[in-house]
Amino acid sequence: MRDNIFVGLVHYPVYNKNAEVVATSVTNFDIHDISRACRTYDINKYFIITPVESQIELTNRIIGFWKEGDGIGFNKDRNDAFLNTYVVESIEKAIDRIKDETGKTPIILTTSARHFDNSISYENMSKMIFEKNEPVLLLFGTGFGLTDEIMDMSTYILDPIRANTRYNHLSVRSAVSIILDRLLGEK
Repeated sequence: MRDNIFVGLVHYPVYNKNAEVVATSVTNFDIHDISRACRTYDINKYFIITPVESQIELTNRIIGFWKEGDGIGFNKDRNDAFLNTYVVESIEKAIDRIKDETGKTPIILTTSARHFDNSISYENMSKMIFEKNEPVLLLFGTGFGLTDEIMDMSTYILDPIRANTRYNHLSVRSAVSIILDRLLGEK
């Protein structure tokens, strides 16, 4: 079942604070921490999605250090975490990779701090993941969230994470960990 779960961290297209469509920068923390969370929950692949060539080169160099470089001898656990981390230029490229591997188009599951008509609870989505065993691409946005275009292509949108406080602005790596645990953690 977990071999059908894929995570994508979207750096384009996303919104900035002025609701403009932008490409955000890949951060070292997100590369490392989300790779570790995905490995912990046995996610098939973690796709870092950016069309920016310099970001692709830098991210591949960081990943390469841990997959093939001196990082292997320095920290074996980090090497293990990066085994399923890849950079792709677009969401469509991630979908194509999943289709090539599984033979199926993945369910597109997105996240948002807002509620939508096709929002789904963690409990219902978790049940679906465990029962249907279909490929799922779980997309997380950077900046100020995924664009409406991405939200419109989603099969489902997970309910927002709520902490029953007025402040609601988690880092994406915190959100990834919470959501993976809610969907795939101990039952």
